[in-house]
Amino acid sequence: MKLVIAVVQDKDSNKLAQNLVKEDIRATKLASTGGFLHAGNTTFLIGVEDHLVDRVMQIIQRSCKAREQVVAPMSPMGASMESYIPYPVNVQVGGATVFVLDIERFEQF
Repeated sequence: MKLVIAVVQDKDSNKLAQNLVKEDIRATKLASTGGFLHAGNTTFLIGVEDHLVDRVMQIIQRSCKAREQVVAPMSPMGASMESYIPYPVNVQVGGATVFVLDIERFEQF
């Protein structure tokens, strides 16, 4: 058994949840916050048998797309605000960060 942990951007979370339900794959959704942009994410915990991992990965890949977003960088800590001029920059957001872990034991009550 495997535990698939997928961290996705909030914009992709509903689509991923719907696609998992269509494929009869159970998941637990957790609200999370990214460290880089301090933006909302959703973390999915998906427990599946080993032979279903590739299927889950395909669902995640087709549900979560990377996109570019313009953001204003945060001011550096400890720096003088007088000399800091934030210029908007394009960054890639979205997509998914996925971890697959071996599960030694699984119980459902």
